[in-house]
Amino acid sequence: MSNETLPKAYQRFAQDQPQIMRAYEDLGEATMTTGPLDRKSAELVKLGIAVGSRQEGAVHAHARRARDAGASVEEIRHAVRLSLTTLGFPGMMAALTWADDVVSADSSGS
Repeated sequence: MSNETLPKAYQRFAQDQPQIMRAYEDLGEATMTTGPLDRKSAELVKLGIAVGSRQEGAVHAHARRARDAGASVEEIRHAVRLSLTTLGFPGMMAALTWADDVVSADSSGS
């Protein structure tokens, strides 16, 4: 992921606290690669967690990462739609718009 797509606050924190950021990124990589899920499946799970916790920035990040890991636009949208019966229609629609912020330009690739 290029620095242009990372939030400014994240970039500042990484610059100010490189040791903490390295440890955080190493932990994230370890959780992604230690287990039977492939990268795409793991990113879709992380997307679902971001949706459930209603964190717009995390939805953006994990939708982008899921796309980078090979998930189609429709797979990403389906993962978000699964939240409907848990979060309700307004929550699911909000998350869907957040995911679409990232993947709508790729709609032809679904």
